[in-house]
Amino acid sequence: MKNFLKSNISQESLALLLTQAPVALSMLMGEDFTIKVANPQMLELWGKQPQIIGLKLIDALPELKGQKFIDILTNVMTTGIPYKGYKQLAYIIRKGKTEECYFDFIYTPIYNDDESKILGVSVVATETTDQVLAKRKLAETEYKFETLIKESDFAIAVYKGEDQIIDIANDRMLQAWGKTKSVIGKKIREGIPELEGQPFLQILKDVYRTGKTYSATEDKVLLESNGKLQTFYYNFSYKPLKNQNGEVYAILNIATNVTDLVLAKKQNEENKNKYRNLADSLPIIIWTADKHGNIDYYNKKWYEYTGFEGLDNRDSATRKILHPDDLPKAMEIWKTSQKNKTPYEIEYQFKDRTKENGYRWFLGRAAPIKDRDGEVVQWIGTCTDIDEFKQFQQQKDNFLGIASHELKTPLTSLKLYSQFLEKNLRKQEDNRNAVVALKMDEQINKLNNLINDLLDVTKIQNGKILLNNSDFNFDQLVREIVEEQQMSTSHRIYLETETIGNTVGDRNRISQVMSNLINNAIKYSPDSDKILITTKLLENNTIFFSVKDFGIGIPEDKKDRVFEQYYRVSGSKEHTFPGLGLGLYISSEIIKRSGGRIFVNTTEGKGSDFCFEIPKTQ
Repeated sequence: MKNFLKSNISQESLALLLTQAPVALSMLMGEDFTIKVANPQMLELWGKQPQIIGLKLIDALPELKGQKFIDILTNVMTTGIPYKGYKQLAYIIRKGKTEECYFDFIYTPIYNDDESKILGVSVVATETTDQVLAKRKLAETEYKFETLIKESDFAIAVYKGEDQIIDIANDRMLQAWGKTKSVIGKKIREGIPELEGQPFLQILKDVYRTGKTYSATEDKVLLESNGKLQTFYYNFSYKPLKNQNGEVYAILNIATNVTDLVLAKKQNEENKNKYRNLADSLPIIIWTADKHGNIDYYNKKWYEYTGFEGLDNRDSATRKILHPDDLPKAMEIWKTSQKNKTPYEIEYQFKDRTKENGYRWFLGRAAPIKDRDGEVVQWIGTCTDIDEFKQFQQQKDNFLGIASHELKTPLTSLKLYSQFLEKNLRKQEDNRNAVVALKMDEQINKLNNLINDLLDVTKIQNGKILLNNSDFNFDQLVREIVEEQQMSTSHRIYLETETIGNTVGDRNRISQVMSNLINNAIKYSPDSDKILITTKLLENNTIFFSVKDFGIGIPEDKKDRVFEQYYRVSGSKEHTFPGLGLGLYISSEIIKRSGGRIFVNTTEGKGSDFCFEIPKTQ
């Protein structure tokens, strides 16, 4: 073939042949490597125009200065030994920009006809820049991927091939398995033998075969830890990795240890069952609601009493069970409690399904459970059957009413006798015994006041207390009451009043309230000698009246109960003061029936300020 080329093809014909070849070819002639031939592919590879043909290589591609290619060419010219380069780096100027390029090439010496002299070097080259950069990018991607796996907060592993060879496993996954890096490179069934008999090996096979991702939540797995087979729970996924042809070549396993969470949930569920069993065993109704007040639990007693099934919402259950008269009050107190995030207590009647049109009294209580920020997270409530107590209370009230009426007549006669006895003793100038008769009359007055209170309570309970409204001067009434009270106490009563003028109401009942509040202020401030009474007319044409003392005060959690029937604040001091706990209850009922409201502002140990407001015009 060599002899054929020599005898049949001239250098010009060979140059023409090289020019038309489909690969990048060039002929560099002489010691200065003049470009004799450079086909279009080589010109494109160099990024040059055809005008460089005939120039020295270093003049045509000055960027080669300092690179090793000129030295390599010189060595080929000198030794005659061809040079092959693979993915060789070269910096070429293309379109005015220096580019990092890579080439596969071969430098071959060109001889004269008798092969006695090397005339130049032929160059055959292929650019591999895209391949090199792609491989580099792939390597960088694989490095980043591997780094990401190693530094991830999740347990991650990659299993390659159908045999599931452990190709990558980060420290968290090795820790989860209870294994060392020695398992990497092994089949998963060999590296983690305890997986035999568990479903995971079969799942991996199915994922590899079908190419479909498998995910599990809180799945149970038995793994060896500290030499013992122990139970763990994981959230994990098996994701197939596919090549450019869409074929699965590996499986990516990502897992999170949720053992503590699962055990905590199980413990929580056990606690829930425990407390629900406890709640079901109690003889009272218990319910819970979410932060918005939506009922999410009733105990067994609720269903036994109501006969309901399932969880009714609050509005539906309330309307089905409550007495119509109690419904508005119950709805209002719940709205107020929910708005203020405060507990409530209320007495109401539940429908009794064992009796036609029957109802039973219940005491309802609820309290909000709050987080550290004071926000409600749950409501807990109870309903206690107090029907027997209410029946007993009604019997007691009836008894007290009858007894009070029966006592009223002999007390009236006894009072007349005591007054008659005092007058006669005065006439006989037996002042010593007259004083005794007077004290007896005072005690009869106290007993008479108690009986009047009991009669008032009976009237209130039976709805028979009536107000005899008339027009009277409020300022004059205040002065009369203060003068009357001042005569019987060593406390100094101070007045801070505005002119109120005439009003409409029951003068006797309003005076009863005023006297009661002043008596209480005197009684509950034994270590103070000052009482302050304030009156003023508010903007909404409402009369304001207050009695302020500087005595023992009332605990914050008890101040709203002082207006309840028979309620007396208990404690180290309060229990020493006499009384039936009816005065404030009667006063509150009188004020309510007068269209007003009564309330107290108090600080334990510093005193109380009892106030009422009533409309000036009925």
